[in-house]
Order: sequence, then C-alpha cells, then structure tokens
Amino acid sequence: MPSIAQKIAPCLWFDTQAEEAARFYVSVFLNAKLGRISHYGNEGQNIHGKASGMVMVAEFTLEGQNFVALNGGPHFTFDEAVSFQVFCETQDEIDYYWSRLGDGGKYGPCGWLKDRFGLSWQVVPSVVPDMMTDPDRAKSDRVMKAILQMKKIDLAVLRRAYDDAEP
Repeated sequence: MPSIAQKIAPCLWFDTQAEEAARFYVSVFLNAKLGRISHYGNEGQNIHGKASGMVMVAEFTLEGQNFVALNGGPHFTFDEAVSFQVFCETQDEIDYYWSRLGDGGKYGPCGWLKDRFGLSWQVVPSVVPDMMTDPDRAKSDRVMKAILQMKKIDLAVLRRAYDDAEP
C-alpha cells in the first residue's frame, strides 16, 4: 500500500543539499517533520552520476504540506517563477519567518526573499488578499502603494494605508 498521503507534492531539485535543505525547513516551521530519506544505489550511476549511498531524496512536511527534496545535480536551479507563500497573522510571525528563511539568503522587495538554497518565499500578512480584493479600489491601491515601498512587510503600515490613514 502506498504511503503517499497527498495527491500533489512539490519536488524541489537541489544539487547536493536536499537533506540539508529539508532539515533547515523543518527547523524553521513549527508544525513540521522530516520524513523518509532515500539514498542512491549502484543502479543508474551512468545516468545520474551520484555515488552509491549519497542522499537521493529527503521527504518533509511543513504545515501539513508534503515536499520532496531531490539531489539531482547542478543542471537546474530555482528562480522566482516559483515561490512559496507563508501567510502570517501577526508582525511577530512576519518578523520570525522573514529572518529565519532569509538567514544566509537575499532579501527582496514586497515581502519576497530567497533562502540560502536559492528558493523564493513570500512572507505575507494573511489579510493582504482581502485588502487587495476590497471592492473599494482606493483601499487596495493604497495597500499596493505601501507594499511596493517595503522589503519586509510592516503590517501596521498596511492597516493604516487600508484605513486611509497616513502610513
């Protein structure tokens, strides 16, 4: 019987850091666990070029979402075309994920960052989707203007912009 609980799970391609990355992500998220780790065997070495015994796949779960980290070699790297959003309820939560995920990586605009492995994340207040889809276009425009001026999102500034107060 298969032990896969989700129909769809992201597979993250690393050169050689799959286990290191899985352990890092599990250390960042509070509701997380490391799963099975499999290793390359002798079969297929002429194709994958990995030494027997090297980690092939590390499975992990973050906040109920299953992931697979694959050591596939240097052929592919992450870019901003795919990112993971971390929805946060409080400024403390935003600050936590911003600093933990960004440690050793690069901080970008509008709540975006790249972690030390080059994977893109968006650390976003959970109220932003509602703010951005408010029928009052002036409110969502003010929120967008405020976001575009930030790196790490400041929830208090967004709330003031939404409520038509000076940021």
